[in-house]
Amino acid sequence: MKLLVFTGNPGLQYKETRHNAAWLCLESFDKKYSPGWTEKFISRMVDIRIEGKQIRLQQPLCFMNKTGESVRKAMDFFHLAPEEILVIHDELELPFGTIQLRFGGGLGGHNGLRSLKQHLGTEEFYRLRFGISRPSRGDVASWVLSRFSAEEMPLMEILSDRCLRVLEEFIKGNQNKLIGKKMNIQEGLFL
Repeated sequence: MKLLVFTGNPGLQYKETRHNAAWLCLESFDKKYSPGWTEKFISRMVDIRIEGKQIRLQQPLCFMNKTGESVRKAMDFFHLAPEEILVIHDELELPFGTIQLRFGGGLGGHNGLRSLKQHLGTEEFYRLRFGISRPSRGDVASWVLSRFSAEEMPLMEILSDRCLRVLEEFIKGNQNKLIGKKMNIQEGLFL
């Protein structure tokens, strides 16, 4: 059993913002698998089957800086270890249109990752990083809470579909061939 955690902030004012990039990927799951969600652990939760493997999806409904509390509750209830978790999150240090799967690593100032480390007691969990780029000037907090532009949104839809494909490969157990590789939207999938 694996737990896929899609980070973001609740509320319409955060819809389609850079900090909610993972929730756009989650929409691709919804379209393909049409799961029936329930609310538990300050989250929306659902179990789905992909190629015979049961996977649990979690969409924390608390703010990003409280994500760890929600995930810890799910971990304890389902008796999961940190290495059984994959967190999908926005990443300032990757160019827009790039995704990368990795295991562990630093927090990069990401409040959601900081909360996860605090509540899980480790940085050693899988991450699928969604590149949103660092702003060329201005405040980072304002940048991550800004909406994707009209030009970026169609690319986010393509990237969300590719994110789904990477997650499906991860679920199949192919993470070793994906770890560390970067995929840019112009280059296609690295599978």
